[in-house]
Amino acid sequence: MTVNGIDVSSYQSSDFSTSGLAFVFVKATEGTSYINPKMTAQAAHARDAGLVVGFYHFLRPGDMKAQARYFVEECASIEHDPLFADWEDDGVSCAQKDAFIAEVKRLRGSNHRVGLYCGQYYWLNRDTTSNAGDALWIADYVTAGKPRIKAKWHFHQYTDTPVDTNVGAFADRAALRKWADG
Repeated sequence: MTVNGIDVSSYQSSDFSTSGLAFVFVKATEGTSYINPKMTAQAAHARDAGLVVGFYHFLRPGDMKAQARYFVEECASIEHDPLFADWEDDGVSCAQKDAFIAEVKRLRGSNHRVGLYCGQYYWLNRDTTSNAGDALWIADYVTAGKPRIKAKWHFHQYTDTPVDTNVGAFADRAALRKWADG
């Protein structure tokens, strides 16, 4: 069983369709200088529809502790919103990804699940620690719910058409909410 969700960034509107969705993950920040200008409106729209809302930070080369602080300080999260590291930049090592996750967990881990988003290629070829924090959100554009990895995943982004579309490995919205609430 799976639940449906999408992820959005400044490229999407703030009034996206929530029909049939259980969750929305919103891009919050990138590096230490970018904040998604639509983040607050996108999160409010999803919350108004009763969805689980999560946030992600696009990792850039540099100081991971500073990026973690920037993310948690600027993110529009409330208690129990899942938080994710978005690991796509070739200049960010596996050790740096792990350092970011550890710092976000230190700063917010008692009130939030902290996880990792990355593509199937990164997970299989760049990751050397299998550290995804509390949740692995994997991008692999294949059949929904069937990413080509052996690790336990919580979320699977399976297409970017017409938006980044995901499934969560939860029986229903209530199970997802219970997981998010910890």
